Amino acid sequence: KQWYQRRVRGELLELLPYGELLDMLDAQESRRPVTLRANTLKTRRRDLAQTLINRGVNLDPIGKWSKVGLVVYNTSVPLGATPEYLAGHYMLQGASSFVPVMALAPKPNERVLDMCAAPGGKSAYIAALMKNTGMLVSNDANKDRTKALTANLHRLGVHNAVVCNYDGLAFPKVMGSFDRVLLDAPCSGTGVVSKDHSVKQSKDEDEVLKIAEVQKRLLLAAIDSCDHNSKTGGYVVYSTCSVLVQENEWVVDYALKKRNVKLVHLGVDIGKEGFTRINKYRFDPTLSKTKRYYPHTHNMDGFFVAKLQKISAQIKTTKEELVFGSDGEEKEDSAEEQADLDDSDDLEFEEEEEEAMDVPEVVVPEVTEPEVTEPEVVVPEVAEPEVTEPEVVVPEVAEPAKRVLRKRVKKVTPEVADSKPKTKKKKLKKKVEESPE
Repeated sequence: KQWYQRRVRGELLELLPYGELLDMLDAQESRRPVTLRANTLKTRRRDLAQTLINRGVNLDPIGKWSKVGLVVYNTSVPLGATPEYLAGHYMLQGASSFVPVMALAPKPNERVLDMCAAPGGKSAYIAALMKNTGMLVSNDANKDRTKALTANLHRLGVHNAVVCNYDGLAFPKVMGSFDRVLLDAPCSGTGVVSKDHSVKQSKDEDEVLKIAEVQKRLLLAAIDSCDHNSKTGGYVVYSTCSVLVQENEWVVDYALKKRNVKLVHLGVDIGKEGFTRINKYRFDPTLSKTKRYYPHTHNMDGFFVAKLQKISAQIKTTKEELVFGSDGEEKEDSAEEQADLDDSDDLEFEEEEEEAMDVPEVVVPEVTEPEVTEPEVVVPEVAEPEVTEPEVVVPEVAEPAKRVLRKRVKKVTPEVADSKPKTKKKKLKKKVEESPE
């Protein structure tokens, strides 16, 4: 048996307990059961199942969680060449790929974007849920893959779809204001090893980190293409066929820091909760609303699905960029973005260095500024005592008035002194005259 690259192997060992990890690796060595989706635009699942049973196909409903899925155990006819397949009554599709569309839950008459649509299974399922109304934009960056996408949409009877070939990163500039956006991002494929065993040797840690960087940018572009003012939508669904944390929880946690969005429940019963913490890494607590699917647990390909609701068009700025990998080395892109985020610690350190180097240049303007302002402050202070001068003159005028009064008293007193002795003499004369002698 082939084994994974050393560093990817370490990530898998941290993902699950050792015994459960062995069960998953054993399950990936064998192919998953063949599943198909009944196209409700042309038939019903019950009628399709009866028709295929009559043709020698042994099948059952995929489970209670899906109303359109069928699982095939064995068949005596090629499923890709039956009259029902050519007529577009069903699509051969993995069970795990049903979940993103079910989580998206598109409504009739909405504007929906499938950013990475080829080969068209998810787009056709979206059109069926929309009942061929509204507008569905099925985009794929690979022009060659759009041929298969167009052929499948024609075969399945989809009439409300527009196929285009744009880079998903530039899509917000091309078209926006979608009610719902589905991003089934390109990934390492560590969840579908049963289909391609070369993934074990072709994907190392560096390759995974490069893919994760593209996934981050694609998810931000998908959020920017969504309309938060939509009355019925405003949702973005992110999914991958990988089981690695670097391509799943890490990417969604990054989007939560960069855009004003929140995680909501998928509305699907099956699946395990996403990680909120694993080893030394800690993610947003709401990541428990995401879902993980494993081949040994759910008998389907490894998958990850998250549903985001856009609250506003605000673009958040963070002080620290998310760095992938355990070595802690920053990439060129993340370093350039982080320089624009005004890291307070770095700015303080730079300011201290500038002050130490340019001390004389900084001190000179600080000294000259107060010298200019000093005379302006002194002028009003000198003017104040001039107003108080008339208050000193008032007591000087009052002093001569007192002196005049004293002189008047002096003039009166001698007159009184002269009159008193005269009256006494007259009284003495009268007494002498009256006395008998």
